[in-house]
Amino acid sequence: MTRNLLDFHILLAPAEAAGGGFSLTSPDIAEGATIDRKFVFDDFGGTGDNVSPQLNWSEPPAGTKSFALFCHDPDAPTGGAGFWHWLVVDIPASARALAQGAGAAGGAGLPAGAKPIRNDYGFSHWGGPCPPVGDPPHRYVFTVYALSVEKVEAPEGATASLVGFIVNQNVLAKASLTGLYGR
Repeated sequence: MTRNLLDFHILLAPAEAAGGGFSLTSPDIAEGATIDRKFVFDDFGGTGDNVSPQLNWSEPPAGTKSFALFCHDPDAPTGGAGFWHWLVVDIPASARALAQGAGAAGGAGLPAGAKPIRNDYGFSHWGGPCPPVGDPPHRYVFTVYALSVEKVEAPEGATASLVGFIVNQNVLAKASLTGLYGR
């Protein structure tokens, strides 16, 4: 078991190291800060506007052919699976940002060729934070992945977890930003 864990960590190390200065930032969400109500879900008791935040990335590694962007709540009470709020794959290698509101239904705000994936709310666009009332603040982890492939080959209707698995098979580097929200 120890050997397998060591092998796994060694396997992941090149993807982390290859990123160099690869970073993810946002004018809308500060690392470790509370997410503004504008970006909070507008259903299930959420009182936000459900607007996706602007996200910017820079210095991807050489050989990047596309990007994927995910937002995941690892603190959601789902038996350990967390909750997927937003998944976008096939973002062109020339892109360096997703504008505020790019996650609207229909995907019109996404770069040409980008493909939204069904989230845990059951739709293929941004679904903002909406933790249970009384829970301590949840972490919302935004991660951009620099990929070695132009297209993520996932079957139609693939789950977020399967898409995440496929993305992780093609990662050159990744960068994350974490915001907090509780109610």
